[in-house]
Amino acid sequence: MTRSNADALLAGNRLTLAGYEARHFGWSVTKKVATITLNRPERKNPLTFESYAELRDLFRQLAYATDVKAVVIHGAGENFCSGGDVHDIIAPLIDLPMPELLLFTRMTGDLVKAMRDCPQPVIAAVDGVCAGAGAILAMASDMRLGTTRSKLAFLFSRVGLAGCDMGACAILPRIIGQGRAAELLYTGRSASGDEGHAWGFYNRLCDPAALVDEAQKLAADLVAGPTFAHGITKKMLHQEWSMSIDEAIESEAQAQAICMSTRDFERAYSAFAAKSRPVFEGD
Repeated sequence: MTRSNADALLAGNRLTLAGYEARHFGWSVTKKVATITLNRPERKNPLTFESYAELRDLFRQLAYATDVKAVVIHGAGENFCSGGDVHDIIAPLIDLPMPELLLFTRMTGDLVKAMRDCPQPVIAAVDGVCAGAGAILAMASDMRLGTTRSKLAFLFSRVGLAGCDMGACAILPRIIGQGRAAELLYTGRSASGDEGHAWGFYNRLCDPAALVDEAQKLAADLVAGPTFAHGITKKMLHQEWSMSIDEAIESEAQAQAICMSTRDFERAYSAFAAKSRPVFEGD
């Protein structure tokens, strides 16, 4: 393959998403930090069939985006997300046959897969209500900032469903522990911001007025780092769940060798030798 053919092939697998026009939520990109705003504040930002699907498709595209290196997701107003819209989602589901119900549950699960598969770190800024599928969005993010008024609730048992939705039984225990996860998934009760922080669900609690700014600052700090290597870190954090320790050590050896071949690794050494701070470019 010639260099020009390779360039053409790679160009076909690169996207710029700064100009993306979201239909079912807010979207903006500033200095390689993308911000997703769930923006139905009058109903505490519930999800619909359409917003589920668009979020899934957008996170899939992020795997090829060259102008987005970190993502912040938050809710408009004083709440994060109240889950699936009762009228737009739950009511229609009652009348669907099993094959179509399975299409829906696989689609919502695909959103979590897409969030985990995209190389960008995803930071959830959680204020107020964070319930049902909204709690799943926060759970599927790589880091979470909360407030003292955050209310985390996995409400599935309250509507006659199992707590094993969108990967909750696999992911939540790894974040807060098996017993605490079991309590939330069985009872559907709300956990306060202080509880969520003490349990490790939130990385830290922020003042509500500064929450989104703090999340965007954290994202900007990540963007200033070796973003290719961050993508490898994210991949390994998820991939190693199903590995033995020996497999994980070998896999990390391969991953680190790949990172050692990047220009950012060279930049870090040159900066160290020059007693200056490295400027990473993500390649």
